[in-house]
Amino acid sequence: MEKPWLRQYPEGVPATVDLTQYASMVTLLEDSFSKYAERDAYVCMGRALTYGAWDKLSLAFAGWLQSRGLAKGDRVAVMMPNLPQYPIAVAAILRAGCVVVNVNPLYTPRELEHQLADSGARAIIILDMFVPTLAKVLEKTAVTEVVVSSVTDSLQPGAPAPAEPPAGGVIAHAVRFPAAVMGGFALPFTRPELALDDIAVLQYTGGTTGVSKGAVLLHKTIIANLQSAESWMHPGLKRRPATGQMNVVCALPLYHVFAFITCALLGARAGGVNILIPNPRDMDGMIAQLKPYKINVFPAVNTLFNGLIHHPGFAELDFSELAISNGGGMAVQEAVARRWLEVTGCPICEGYGLTETSSGITCNRTDSEEFTGTVGLPLPGVEVAILDDEGLPVAAGSPGEIAIRGPQVMAGYWMRPDETAKVMTADGFFKSGDIGIMDERGYFRIVDRKKDMILVSGFNVFPNEIEGVAVMHPGVLEAAAVGVPDDKLVRR
Repeated sequence: MEKPWLRQYPEGVPATVDLTQYASMVTLLEDSFSKYAERDAYVCMGRALTYGAWDKLSLAFAGWLQSRGLAKGDRVAVMMPNLPQYPIAVAAILRAGCVVVNVNPLYTPRELEHQLADSGARAIIILDMFVPTLAKVLEKTAVTEVVVSSVTDSLQPGAPAPAEPPAGGVIAHAVRFPAAVMGGFALPFTRPELALDDIAVLQYTGGTTGVSKGAVLLHKTIIANLQSAESWMHPGLKRRPATGQMNVVCALPLYHVFAFITCALLGARAGGVNILIPNPRDMDGMIAQLKPYKINVFPAVNTLFNGLIHHPGFAELDFSELAISNGGGMAVQEAVARRWLEVTGCPICEGYGLTETSSGITCNRTDSEEFTGTVGLPLPGVEVAILDDEGLPVAAGSPGEIAIRGPQVMAGYWMRPDETAKVMTADGFFKSGDIGIMDERGYFRIVDRKKDMILVSGFNVFPNEIEGVAVMHPGVLEAAAVGVPDDKLVRR
């Protein structure tokens, strides 16, 4: 297929990704552990986790997981906010050959039961305050190992295991996270044989429609996304280089694919430090945590950008080296982008992606000085097509369903071949359910969700456009457009 976007690429950005560089996500992570051992990988509420400590602690925890009978391919859930324990658990699960299942900590018992049962998770690492939710559904799942962490857990390689009793509350057999990790130092570890086509993560999503499903992300799926995103990031970082280590704001939740890939894993790949924000709703606390740092990369969604620019203390942060403000997850509104640029001096670089594409698959150039109102160009290795209702490509400038092909696309929905078949074309494109337009240069613009269209007297009205106009008014902070029945304006 023709790829007009390649002509718009910054100099030095490749058209493809190299999947021969790493054998698995484990070798990618271990490469960073070795290169950046003395650097901080994560900082959170005054505590730091170096790459070297991340290496040792995750390896010990991997040994503990194996000692409990967990083997290659077993699913292990992680149900925590943004804390250093999260990346330790993720690296340990992958190193043990198991599959990470990211879980929203705010799930209701019904939602949690569905995800644990559907994934067949055999173990869960969970923050103590969410244990009561787990206790209500545990017997209805395959989970046998419960590891409970606390916000105050402090881990250092070689420290003695804590003497305090398990903090599982009503789950009597629960084990404290520090006890499991420290106990793992005395246990053997067997390195599993991992391949690029092995499953790394089950990332749950509502998909284009229907019940929550697990998007199967292979080791190569995530590696491809990290490689393409890293290549795309370089021009922006060269434009305004960091004088020290690259500081990445991680205020988005790690259980969501955006932060999981773009913050946690991409930050690690690049040797940066993630500034973990456990509760971004506490903007006073968030700004206080960011004050000591020169911010270099700031991924966020429109609502977070909007909330911050209206906070009186936000403008006091150091934006002198802010190179990339990456917007995604939802449309960034022009009024928000304009004000963000005024405050920070850095334009919002909007992108687009889905759980099924392991996060971002299009993005505006990171060396751009303006907000384009588009979601940019397909990243290296990604093909994007605009299809009509018959599945045929439409002309540039015409709306249609966005379809994506490339190694960044999931292998399918976990144990749901019927649902997978609904969203995949015969030639390997994933149908996103989003309506978009590609211009002659290869830039893409999201019009709206395919099923969110409002019909007014037979005309298509997109809520996204109405909302964008409404928030241009200085008296409007946020807006949502919802279609309601009307006897005079029914479809004819």
